[in-house]
Amino acid sequence: MRWGMLIDLNKCVGCYACTVACQQEHRLSLGEKWNRVLRVGPDGKFPNLTAYFLPVPCMHCEEAPCVDGCPTGASFRREDGIVVVDEKKCVGCKFCMVACPYGVRFYSEEKGIVEKCTMCFERLDKGEVPRCVETCPVKARYFGDLDDPNSEIAQLIRKKNAHPLHEELGTKPAVYYIFP
Repeated sequence: MRWGMLIDLNKCVGCYACTVACQQEHRLSLGEKWNRVLRVGPDGKFPNLTAYFLPVPCMHCEEAPCVDGCPTGASFRREDGIVVVDEKKCVGCKFCMVACPYGVRFYSEEKGIVEKCTMCFERLDKGEVPRCVETCPVKARYFGDLDDPNSEIAQLIRKKNAHPLHEELGTKPAVYYIFP
């Protein structure tokens, strides 16, 4: 089993509900965003302009540079593919922040450690979905087992020709996108 997420960028309206839900779920400060939403564009020439919103959580890479770059073993992959940080082992050196090609790790000044999206593994362990998936008002997010070819997420990835960000890096992200 490998947990994954699919985000349909044709549906995302940039409401930031996912960002706020994540902040509430994990008691983050206003400036700490484990689930950023970027605006891409506008692109093209008037009147044919295009723009879309791009939510960027941790990619939970199968070949995670942040895990390889962590000198203390604080960053590691769970058996279900979720990349997490062990707060007791993290010394706040920020090597993982430098190694992450997606820029999704954050240094907590208050705690002196690096933090990131956990794909809400605490909720998953209780049979619930990640808070950002549950909260999305337009249902732009899908969640499930990437290793199960019959799961909704695996079928949608195939059907909608979804791809991860920066596939060329070879990190094998667990977050896929349906691009406009």
